[in-house]
Amino acid sequence: MIITLTPNPSLDRTYEVPTLVAGEVNRAVTTHVDAGGKGINVTRALAAGGARSVAIFPAGGTDGVRLVSDLEAVGVAVRPVPAGTATRSNIAVVDALGATTKINAPGEPLDPAVVTALLDALAAEIVAARSAGDRPVVVAAGSLPTGAGDDLYVRVARVAAEHGARTVVDSSGAPFREAVEAGGLALVKPNDDELAELVGRELRTVGDVTDAAREIISAGTDAVLVSLGAHGALLVTADSVLWAGGTPLVPLSTVGAGDTTLAGFLSVLDQDASSSQEDITARLPDALRVAVAWGRAAVLLPGSAVPTPDDVDVTDVQLVPDPSRRLALKEL
Repeated sequence: MIITLTPNPSLDRTYEVPTLVAGEVNRAVTTHVDAGGKGINVTRALAAGGARSVAIFPAGGTDGVRLVSDLEAVGVAVRPVPAGTATRSNIAVVDALGATTKINAPGEPLDPAVVTALLDALAAEIVAARSAGDRPVVVAAGSLPTGAGDDLYVRVARVAAEHGARTVVDSSGAPFREAVEAGGLALVKPNDDELAELVGRELRTVGDVTDAAREIISAGTDAVLVSLGAHGALLVTADSVLWAGGTPLVPLSTVGAGDTTLAGFLSVLDQDASSSQEDITARLPDALRVAVAWGRAAVLLPGSAVPTPDDVDVTDVQLVPDPSRRLALKEL
């Protein structure tokens, strides 16, 4: 069971235009509205792929009502927490070449009581999963609204550990830094820019990314999954490096593709709740291939739509153990 916590959910509104011209009137040819927020995207992708997941998030206002109803309408398990404030909307504009311009709203402030309610809901879901014989994984994902506190993901990991679950973090900036420094994480999933921001230097090569990832591992994280956009993904552990990628694609939309990549990775590792650590380690190469295949499928769909199994082609993904440290990321 994968339990996702999204403190700053949204309704994602995507507009497709032939070209985007700043300062001019741009007319959309197609629009899409999808439930959004990084953790929610992970749960949506897992549900579409037939995996078990439940999404916890604050919801309020008209958009919050629609967020919940849209998820329930497609069979996504949700545990909304009343927020008392309106759920935000994000905007993405995608041109005919697949270039995506995003405008993300900050989100309304979270009252401390709502933060407490989110953590209580998380604890309840973990306890329920454990009672059913699962070893749940908690995914804490996305930006944080004002009032949540930069240490929220540290608190999430603490609640998870107290109730027998491991934590995955997919974030950036101060919340990501605090979670990494606190340690005790099973996995983090930055993209290369987010990883570079964390370590405070440019990352141009496979060796650069590997060294940066191992700084995170030395602080108490088991593994680092680094998404590289069109250049695939690197999975770094204390003693291994794997790369997976495929032939170039012309994307229709990149919104949520990284979240779908994470969902694909977790879908493989969640297959057997009784698996030993050795079994999980043995499945890492397969998990990385599936992750990249899910991400590649996502960019060929409109808006922030998530792929179904019929959209995913794992055979188109190449896996390379120990890629040359000298390789530039753009050469992958």
